[in-house]
Amino acid sequence: MEDREQIIQEEDKELYENYRIVVDKGQGLLRIDKFLMTRIENVSRNKIQKAAQNECIKVNGQTVKPNYKVKPNDIIQIFLTTEPREIEIIPQNISLDVVYEDEDVIIINKQAGMVVHPAYGNYDKTLMNALMFHFQGQKNKQGEDVLPYMVHRIDKNTSGLLVVAKNETAQTNLAKQFFYHTVKRTYTALVWGDIEQEEGTIDVNVGRDLKDRKIMATFNDEEHGKRAITHWKVLFRFGYVTLIQCHLETGRTHQIRIHMKSIGHPLFNDETYGGDKILKGTTFTKYKQFIMNCFDIMPRQALHATTLGFIHPTTNKEVFFSSELPQDMKALIDKWEKYVNYNKEELGEINIK
Repeated sequence: MEDREQIIQEEDKELYENYRIVVDKGQGLLRIDKFLMTRIENVSRNKIQKAAQNECIKVNGQTVKPNYKVKPNDIIQIFLTTEPREIEIIPQNISLDVVYEDEDVIIINKQAGMVVHPAYGNYDKTLMNALMFHFQGQKNKQGEDVLPYMVHRIDKNTSGLLVVAKNETAQTNLAKQFFYHTVKRTYTALVWGDIEQEEGTIDVNVGRDLKDRKIMATFNDEEHGKRAITHWKVLFRFGYVTLIQCHLETGRTHQIRIHMKSIGHPLFNDETYGGDKILKGTTFTKYKQFIMNCFDIMPRQALHATTLGFIHPTTNKEVFFSSELPQDMKALIDKWEKYVNYNKEELGEINIK
């Protein structure tokens, strides 16, 4: 339990911040990079200049360069990636499924069970350790060692596509796209129950559970949770469970998992949110054994990051990647398909497509 809490706490930390500053009425003319150094704690002039180069600084709604002179009553917005954490990441020879790689980004098809970033009590065998090994010998355009720069995360026991930047400029560009919800992401999930509608949207705030900080909860106000939006649609009905596709607008910790629970359809075998129990179906011993066999086939939440699309930070062209379902999820779906075919009479009242 302690490791899980440490991992969740690490996942919950923000990777980027958005500042809004209103210039004082008595402010004299001053370069914006110098001005921001006095207003934002522990930020370098170089980082501010890079943010400006990536169009991450706006004054009165317009992007500006580092030499812009601030004036009284200017409204400044600046988007910055957070500083790397003081954790030494040791290169480890861990197999990676690399979908795509160039000088700026690498796309990984992460296997379930792998933590993305080292945290207290969880220092090794993470994706970052594997990437440090993978990047050994690589140099950037400035002749410096290539390092992994975090942009987003997916849960330890969720599989699928993840983008990691290979330099700070790419990280800032990509993180801005995630922050403003322009990245296109879809997930495939198997959830408990036969969902009534064919598609829908969940727009409910997500934040730390007030009684158990290790898990997430939904809230009706922004005092305890941040706005989270999940669009979903049905792919296939199996009577007692439903295969769905989820499109994320926001990327909160455990968003799909807690959102689906909030509408009464937790993910299949999601231990954290109650999906590891028999929630729908019959009381027959054979059915109970069937579910136990399904849990054995896929001993984790049935969730896979299937597609990922964004604007490439250097070419400015849209790129799109897709990933097949992993073997455990394929086997689970196949087992449910066979169950449906052998039990059509029992499931006759269910609208199976």
